[in-house]
Amino acid sequence: MKRYMKYPTLLLVLLIMSCGGKEEKKNDGFEMQRKSEPAAAPATTPEPGVNASERVALDNKGVGPVQSVTLDPDVDTGMAAEGEKIYNQMCLACHKIGKRFIGPPPNGILERRTPEWVMNMILNPEVMVKEDPLARDLLMEFNGSPMANQGLTEEQARAVLEYFRTLE
Repeated sequence: MKRYMKYPTLLLVLLIMSCGGKEEKKNDGFEMQRKSEPAAAPATTPEPGVNASERVALDNKGVGPVQSVTLDPDVDTGMAAEGEKIYNQMCLACHKIGKRFIGPPPNGILERRTPEWVMNMILNPEVMVKEDPLARDLLMEFNGSPMANQGLTEEQARAVLEYFRTLE
């Protein structure tokens, strides 16, 4: 009987010792303190109660290599077909047309974002989330799921953008 009592008693003593008061010791060695960076000013003032995915920001070109995109009035169907192939291969896992998924739906995106912003988000998602307030808000809205950099070229991103123009 004594043997059966030793193990629970030992376990109880260890448990009590592990829960003892912790003292925070000051290290005399190396210490690093991060400086807080000033927050970037939002490109557009967020409207209260409006999700980032629904917010209209047609004055924001984003951060990245694309500074200017000229869209013809008519959709280039060949380019759009190529963009659809790229979208189905690289984007469909996270973006569903017409519904929220891991990322926002692409249809109607050009009614809310500039073509430059869309292409910069496709080409440069890490920097966009870091430096663009709207991209940061989208990251938070979609549960912190960052957009993967698929390594597309500017031509491929432009084709995907053209495909987006065909979506309703």
